[in-house]
Amino acid sequence: QVQFVESGGGFVQPGGSLRLSCTASGVNLARYEIGWFRQAPGKEREALGCIESESGKTYYTAGLGGRFNIYRDDLKNTVYLQMRNLYPDDTGVYYCATDQGQRCPVIVRYVEVWGQGAPVTVSA
Repeated sequence: QVQFVESGGGFVQPGGSLRLSCTASGVNLARYEIGWFRQAPGKEREALGCIESESGKTYYTAGLGGRFNIYRDDLKNTVYLQMRNLYPDDTGVYYCATDQGQRCPVIVRYVEVWGQGAPVTVSA
């Protein structure tokens, strides 16, 4: 099992930016594709995007308007979700996950463990 730890969440005003981090102990994150997900209050968890393991290619859910960027720092064994121009609708708990494959997308039913997530609140 790959146990992720998400961090970097917090409170931000509309139009602001946040960078979330995704780490895991004892595993090289570059071995797997890593997806970012969000669960807004009262809604189901939704996929935001994904980065593939070898190629580092990224894919994003339509409708994000280019505001989100996923990248990986192999030296720090960390995957990031950079978010810009945040809206109140971006409020939610953000998770990273893998199905332990190498190619996007992350198949949610094969995700063994979810982390605690990083709460993000966008409000004036």
